Amino acid sequence: MKNELDPSQLLHAYENVMENGTPTEFGKIYEGVEAFSDYDGYNIYMRGNGVELRVGFHNTYHIEYDQEHLKESFLKKISLLAK
Repeated sequence: MKNELDPSQLLHAYENVMENGTPTEFGKIYEGVEAFSDYDGYNIYMRGNGVELRVGFHNTYHIEYDQEHLKESFLKKISLLAK
């Protein structure tokens, strides 16, 4: 995947969910996006509406989705959360 996402924007969206979200089994959920991290905090995850985004060490990321329109909708939501 080409580097189309800004890692600082992703981290800001993650922090917004963690600060304002409601607790879930794995982390917190806010505005339809669930955020959580692995046990050591090196990887953070955000998911919602059939899309999962993992942001790893050295600002790498991987996004999984079944349909392109779901990915686009999810990324718009992440963009709004990053503001």
